[in-house]
Amino acid sequence: MRLRKFILSILIALFWSVGAVAQDSLLTKQEVISRALDENFGIRIAENNVEIADNNQNILNSGYLPTLTGLAGANYDLNDRVTEPENGETVDQRGIESNRYNASINLGYTLFDGLGRLYNYKSLQEQYDLSQLEARETIENTILQIMSVYYEVARLSENINVLEETLEISKNRVTRAQYQFEYGQANNLVVLNARVDVNNDSISLIETEQLLKNTKRDLNVLLNREITANDFSVDTTVTFISDLELDSFVTEAEINNVSLLQIEQSLEISDYDIKINKSGYLPSIDLTGSYGWNLNRSAATAFFPGSTTTTDGLAAGVSLRWDLFDGGFRNIQVRNSKIRYENQQIQKEQLISQVQRDIANSLGNYRNKLFILKVQEENVETNLNNFNRSEEQYKLGRISSIEFRQAQINLLDARTSLNLAKYDAKLAELQVLQLTGQLLNVNL
Repeated sequence: MRLRKFILSILIALFWSVGAVAQDSLLTKQEVISRALDENFGIRIAENNVEIADNNQNILNSGYLPTLTGLAGANYDLNDRVTEPENGETVDQRGIESNRYNASINLGYTLFDGLGRLYNYKSLQEQYDLSQLEARETIENTILQIMSVYYEVARLSENINVLEETLEISKNRVTRAQYQFEYGQANNLVVLNARVDVNNDSISLIETEQLLKNTKRDLNVLLNREITANDFSVDTTVTFISDLELDSFVTEAEINNVSLLQIEQSLEISDYDIKINKSGYLPSIDLTGSYGWNLNRSAATAFFPGSTTTTDGLAAGVSLRWDLFDGGFRNIQVRNSKIRYENQQIQKEQLISQVQRDIANSLGNYRNKLFILKVQEENVETNLNNFNRSEEQYKLGRISSIEFRQAQINLLDARTSLNLAKYDAKLAELQVLQLTGQLLNVNL
């Protein structure tokens, strides 16, 4: 008898799940992650920052290429001139015009700058790698946030199924209580108690449905979807990785954790900063070249006739600059860059300890959640057996409606607690995967 009821309850649950899938489109975990990578606002900003860093490491921003400058100019003069010689006639000239035109192309190239240009170029490449790690950290945090909301939608969806079944049982109890009252087998108080339970179950269901709608909107915001698009369901299947695989992730955490990788990259950049500042101790050599054209047209004077002069030609040169002493500024810059490098080494040691602590805490929390999940599964099985027996006893009139209601509430609490334990354990696992640097490498 109990076996038939258990099979019937499974068939009802399958019917409801199939009906929900037919009515709502299923939003899978893979679709959520794929859309997040394309549409999430934070991830899009992080990707743009990576693109900026990529532009900065381009050869066009390295200083290795020469500069080519074009110059041109024109001047026009209009003057009045009065010439009064000591012995002679005064010459008064009005509207004297003169013109000057020039054009040139200038080439400049730094042949040697103390290797500062080389180290700066390498530093920009390291900054690009750092920006990629920062984008990865943003993606990991966003995926963890999105999956947290996604699993909350799944949990509330399963809770609604449980509450609907509970409400249906309460409605059947009202019907049974009314029949008992009509045939004189129960008083009106039993009917009233049953109706109160129906009302309470209805309120719980309505509140959970509203909470589910709100959570779906939260997920839509994270995925940059239409806010009111609530006609979707989520995958409630939860799987966990094996202990052997998880242990291997923990072993390799120090070489995969994104925070540790970032501090390593920052150390590389700081090392190049030291070399860039030291490059100021060496001389710089610049090459220059130009081609110029000039035209001067002058008006006639009292003593000289007007003339037009045109010149053009090539010019080249080399210059050396060596700051033998700059007041100690360069020395201070080198000292400060070394201190910053030392600070980052200290931060690295601190970060390693913090990451080891966080992994140990999250791993312990994850294993506790798995144990709680196992206990809750056993608790559901126990409460289901108790409810089935209580239902038989209630139908036979051997227990009161209050006792039956208590068995119903115990089963409801056990099933909702199981849903909570299941998704809590999965989120705890995701936190372990993030700390070990494997969140983006496994199927969620």
